[in-house]
Amino acid sequence: MSKMRLSSECHPSMDNRGMKTRFILIETSHAGNVGAAARALKVMGFDELVLVAPRWPNVLRKEETIQRASGANDVLAKARVVDTLDEALEGVTHLCATAMTPRDFGPPTRSPREHFAELTKPGAPEQSVAFLFGCERFGMKNEDVYRCHVALSIPTNPQFGSLNLGSAIQVLAYDWRVALGGFPVQDAVPPADKADAQQVSGMLGHWEQALTDIGFLDPDAPKKLMPRLNQLFNRADLSPEEIHILRGVAKAMIQSAESKSPVKR
Repeated sequence: MSKMRLSSECHPSMDNRGMKTRFILIETSHAGNVGAAARALKVMGFDELVLVAPRWPNVLRKEETIQRASGANDVLAKARVVDTLDEALEGVTHLCATAMTPRDFGPPTRSPREHFAELTKPGAPEQSVAFLFGCERFGMKNEDVYRCHVALSIPTNPQFGSLNLGSAIQVLAYDWRVALGGFPVQDAVPPADKADAQQVSGMLGHWEQALTDIGFLDPDAPKKLMPRLNQLFNRADLSPEEIHILRGVAKAMIQSAESKSPVKR
């Protein structure tokens, strides 16, 4: 089966900060890791994935790949398979190796966040950045690392620093996305409407009656209890539903006080 190749017009995908990003997997042996990589990219808003001489030429269509992608099928559809690293690096200007094993020669080793801060600092030139990952068993070959500008090492537990390929890609994709500005946090629930001043005032009147009925508030010497409660509820930014609950509490207090009062004859 023929392999898909990068055309001369292909370049790393453009980010909204002007940076271009590509993730390159070299001689990947497990189909599931390709799917996991696609998922990791899509979660962080990247979509440029290139596979260099994977074990399975049809890895992008294998069932395990598709299942592990968990819906990142568009990233798989756009992914490319090439024969050589040279083809995968077309259009790239800054190469980041991923290497956990210390080497006595090669590019400087830095943590991802340290290096990404340099790449994205004010005045830094726009780059076409590629992140290179070696095969699962042996990692990157020395000759491939030597071609890179930096070797990224994820800070991990010194006694147990092993990350699987999908996890390593997710960590780097997250740190790179944060360096590029990140995504805003989305509320899990829509923001609630706020109670207006009239609703708060009515609820406070209800509570004033309830606190008086249960003997907590002396109407002849109220001091600053109600103004303090007013400030407390203002800080709480109550919703209409919460006002309704508090009125229900006040009603229950009034009814309880009435039930305990002596019966007048």
